[in-house]
Amino acid sequence: MKNLIDILDLSVEEIDEMIAVANDIIDHPENYREACKYKTLATLFFEPSTRTRLSFEAAMLELGGRVLGFSEANSSSAAKGESVGDTVAVVSGYADIIAMRHPKEGAPLVASMKATVPIINAGDGGHNHPTQTLTDLLTIKREKGSFDNLTIGVCGDLKFGRTVHSLIAAMSRYSGIKFVLISPDELKVPSYVKNAHIRNKGIPYEQTTTLDNVMSELDVLYMTRVQRERFFNEEDYLRLKDCFILTPEKMKLAKQDLIVLHPLPRVNEISTAVDDDPRACYFRQARYGKFIRMALIMKLLEVK
Repeated sequence: MKNLIDILDLSVEEIDEMIAVANDIIDHPENYREACKYKTLATLFFEPSTRTRLSFEAAMLELGGRVLGFSEANSSSAAKGESVGDTVAVVSGYADIIAMRHPKEGAPLVASMKATVPIINAGDGGHNHPTQTLTDLLTIKREKGSFDNLTIGVCGDLKFGRTVHSLIAAMSRYSGIKFVLISPDELKVPSYVKNAHIRNKGIPYEQTTTLDNVMSELDVLYMTRVQRERFFNEEDYLRLKDCFILTPEKMKLAKQDLIVLHPLPRVNEISTAVDDDPRACYFRQARYGKFIRMALIMKLLEVK
């Protein structure tokens, strides 16, 4: 039985295979409408989510399967003190596959040790968000045609942003990559992420505290919000939250074939005036998330 806890659980070949399946689903959805008939997905979301939870549910329903679960810890037995291990041991008896989000780093890994069905990490604290990364990879492949020879800017909260950490890990496996790390000093990429996936692999990178002076270099700009829930005090959040706002003026500095990604939700780090720019891919990206999750569910359930 295979789980997806970390994006590096998947080989480059497995990711390529899933992207090919996702593309085929986009082109021929009618071929997949009963792929998971009589299969059940449980969504165990101990932390709020809109896109991730609904795209998992939409993915399973479009494969002809069924969905059950909860969308907040307070509506589960976790509110009574039940452990994650006990929850998944029980839910394994009701479902064929489990997608789980939890505020504590490592919770899905613990769950995978107790589950008797595949576990998908749908986000664990500031740690990993592998299905968002699969969504990002499908978007980059569809919009840029290749993963090689790209300069990738990641901007905003690079310290707590689990989507950023997973994307850096995934993209570090391709050739000709350069990273541009754009953040306030307080929200830099953690050294363990930088050492494991950038420095140790000899990948060129630069760090900056301003967006304007690197816009012209970028092939991909990955924006993230400064997350209020990851801060220990309100003053730091209020001081930093508006540091990096993407505007039409900044977009004028960028390449014509730049793509702008964002895991969403957006607060105000991308001006709504950018939405009409054809280089703004974040709503297409959210849509692609359903298709790559369909491919992942099929892979983990070993459905052809």
